[in-house]
Amino acid sequence: MDAVVVAASAALDGWLAGRDRGELVEPFTFVIALDGSLRLAPRRGEHVALAEGRDVLAAGEMAFARAETGWCVAEVTNQSTGYCPDPDCWPAVATALDRAGVQHPGGFTEEITFRRCPTCGERNIVRDGDFTCALCGGALPPHWNFTTN
Repeated sequence: MDAVVVAASAALDGWLAGRDRGELVEPFTFVIALDGSLRLAPRRGEHVALAEGRDVLAAGEMAFARAETGWCVAEVTNQSTGYCPDPDCWPAVATALDRAGVQHPGGFTEEITFRRCPTCGERNIVRDGDFTCALCGGALPPHWNFTTN
């Protein structure tokens, strides 16, 4: 997998400079490892593979735009069906970006609410506040309930 650990904005600048135009127009896959490091891969990369199968502090997708001093985060979501992170993982993302010196919007530009159905085990995206399983119709819990990948 063509991935990078972003410890400083220079690492991000160099890695993005090596991407083709098609990759730059769509978001990249990201995880925040347990050590707080930001790891990026092209969008077709899986979150769990990027994290080498380990638990993470956060996961999602990130898009970049040119800024005066390099690249900045233009969009960032917690979209990861591998980890199904709760939106409350944002502080880990902000800390990793701040540590690397990468400007960001200060929060997820789109938040996704995931829940696992306690009846059938299906992963669900909660839409419009409807906590009903799309597969079996069972009630989804109000709080995040993914404990393993």
